[in-house]
Amino acid sequence: MSPPRCAAIIRSKHPIDLDEAMRAVALAAERSSCEVIEAPEKADLCIVLGGDGTILHALRQLADTGVPVFAVNFGTIGFLSAVDRDQLEPGLDRAFAGDFETVSLPCLEATVGSERRIAFNDVTVSRQPHAPVAEVAYRLAGEEVGRVRCDGLVAATPAGSTGYNLANGGPVLAWGVEGYAVSFISPHTLTARALVAAPGDVLHVRNTASRGPVEVAFDGAREAELAEGEEIEVRFRDGAGQLAQLPGSTFYRRMREKFGRLAQ
Repeated sequence: MSPPRCAAIIRSKHPIDLDEAMRAVALAAERSSCEVIEAPEKADLCIVLGGDGTILHALRQLADTGVPVFAVNFGTIGFLSAVDRDQLEPGLDRAFAGDFETVSLPCLEATVGSERRIAFNDVTVSRQPHAPVAEVAYRLAGEEVGRVRCDGLVAATPAGSTGYNLANGGPVLAWGVEGYAVSFISPHTLTARALVAAPGDVLHVRNTASRGPVEVAFDGAREAELAEGEEIEVRFRDGAGQLAQLPGSTFYRRMREKFGRLAQ
């Protein structure tokens, strides 16, 4: 990649001390004669300081702009990050030198009523806290696949397949796989099985129970509800985000390093 001429910073909103990291970004940009601006969508590069939630926020904000997101992990796992915090300064130098590759990430585009939102990790339909078990019917490519009593349903991109979907026992999809996973949260049946949907297969999920509304979350943020009889439409869309990674980084090495760390 060519060295960026201007860059923006998106930082975590959690109460963690990032002042030193912000100074490190400013110094690295100065060494590279790169201007730091406030509008990420107008930048050549976006530096993210935070965990996966902050990275996902940046990807959504910069969807379809082509701006690469170079993330330094200040969270717990940082599966989407380019470097960890202990590699902050050398990582920034490589970012401002253009010494990185980009991975094109798909998103899920969801329509609830007249509202349209996107998610780079997952779209989740789930029962509300303390509410009875939900019941959802789901269709793929126009065909009803099943009706499941469960705590919820998760549709996940390959990048998001290592999140909530993985915790459900759903399939892990390597980056580059075209398609998305559909899995269930605590299904109350022996027949509900996770599956991988083709990229062109549109998913519809309907709240079929009379037990009240269910919640809809995008990348973990609850932003909508489905009343009885209402449904959500979810579509796979390729190439919506650009994630910066150091040369030589692979999905499988990331799996070993990030999840192996949690088992230590």
